Amino acid sequence: LIMSPAMWKWTCLVSHLLLSTTVSPHGRQQPLHPKRPFITFTGDQAEGNFNHLVVDERTGHIYLGAVNRIYKLSSDLKVLVTHETGPDEDNPKCYPPKVVQTCNEPLTLTNNINKMLLIDYKEDRLIACGSLYQGICKFLRLDDLFKLGEPFHKKEHYLSGVNDSGSVFGVIVSYSNMDDKLFIATAVDGKPEYFPTISSRKLTKNSEADGMFAYVFHDEFVASMIKIPSDTFTIIPDFDIYYIYGFSSGNFVYFLTLQPEMISPPGSTTKEQVYTSKLVRLCKEDTAFNSYVEVPIGCEKNGVEYRLLQAAYLSKAGAILARSLGVGPEDDILFTVFSKGQKRKMKSLDESALCIFVLKKINDRIKDRLQSCYRGEGTLDLAWLKVKDIPCSSALLTIDDNFCGLDMNAPLGVSSVVRGLPIFTEDGDRMTSVIAYVYKNHSLAFVGTKSGKLKK
Repeated sequence: LIMSPAMWKWTCLVSHLLLSTTVSPHGRQQPLHPKRPFITFTGDQAEGNFNHLVVDERTGHIYLGAVNRIYKLSSDLKVLVTHETGPDEDNPKCYPPKVVQTCNEPLTLTNNINKMLLIDYKEDRLIACGSLYQGICKFLRLDDLFKLGEPFHKKEHYLSGVNDSGSVFGVIVSYSNMDDKLFIATAVDGKPEYFPTISSRKLTKNSEADGMFAYVFHDEFVASMIKIPSDTFTIIPDFDIYYIYGFSSGNFVYFLTLQPEMISPPGSTTKEQVYTSKLVRLCKEDTAFNSYVEVPIGCEKNGVEYRLLQAAYLSKAGAILARSLGVGPEDDILFTVFSKGQKRKMKSLDESALCIFVLKKINDRIKDRLQSCYRGEGTLDLAWLKVKDIPCSSALLTIDDNFCGLDMNAPLGVSSVVRGLPIFTEDGDRMTSVIAYVYKNHSLAFVGTKSGKLKK
């Protein structure tokens, strides 16, 4: 593999490598000896962890979201600009936050954990969202990290008060002749009355515009959002949806999630809580979110179930992999990492698997489910959103690959698991991240592990 200098340094930064390994044809790990030393960047140790990283595909500049800091680095990891985001006086019980109105809760000096970092290429700005003040975002100029705007005076500006850096995922949908949309998916930390778990927002050209982050559509009955019903928390008190990855493809936006559910084990009369990985799909142009569909995903090898999603990455198949999968070289492929079992989200087992999904096959499963539901077969099958089973309603219409739903039979769940193709397993050092791309018709994947190793 020949890597460009920018890609090499970016890989080093992302992985925080202690040792690099590769796998021989016989499955043994071989040490990989780079021809030059790794280039590294170390921030202020007192500020804590790095949380997110994005690379400007036009310049190679690296933007790094950390605790209380946003860094802009050159492609050789030299600091170009630093923007301070915290700490500040705050209390997570203040809603709206104290920047809007006086709060009676005791305020303490609180860190601002970066929760989302996105490059808005069309407007040459960085969207940096943090944990302070119920989760508000700044718009920073890419060139010098000058603050262009920081909307905070409306309830739509508060994304989520969760402190976890992996709690928010955003996908920008761009248009040539109108304002872009920002699909935001977030954990809500037991506050469904404040925060939708998924919504689509207006991403205005003017960073200080009054309509920034307003819902794409909102009236008395319908809005561009999905909220978790409060009834769900009576069934699963710690219920939340954790968003691992998001992307757009064709006419749809997708999110990969991890969420708890209650199941009855075979032969048992009591229910137990497990975690299920699901893919969520929405139409880009669906302002009422009638197109919302959830599909459980997982992986199995030699009778072992891998169901706890750790990471994912969208790539193309490439000519060689495409032939073996029976798809085209430009077809979208999801590379996913799962750990073993379904029981322990917060302390996953070290056994893990790298699996691939053909996105078209997932979409075919969704289309089959939509067609059967619109024939009046079964129920909506989305227990967390509809506490009781609601039967599907029959309607005479044609459902093609781009069907975006009606104000019936929605939101919808798929009951059977779509299984990926396992291509590599690791029993002792859990895989935690993945990136993939096509090189000379080959589809290559880099996987990071819990101990800081990189596998190619």
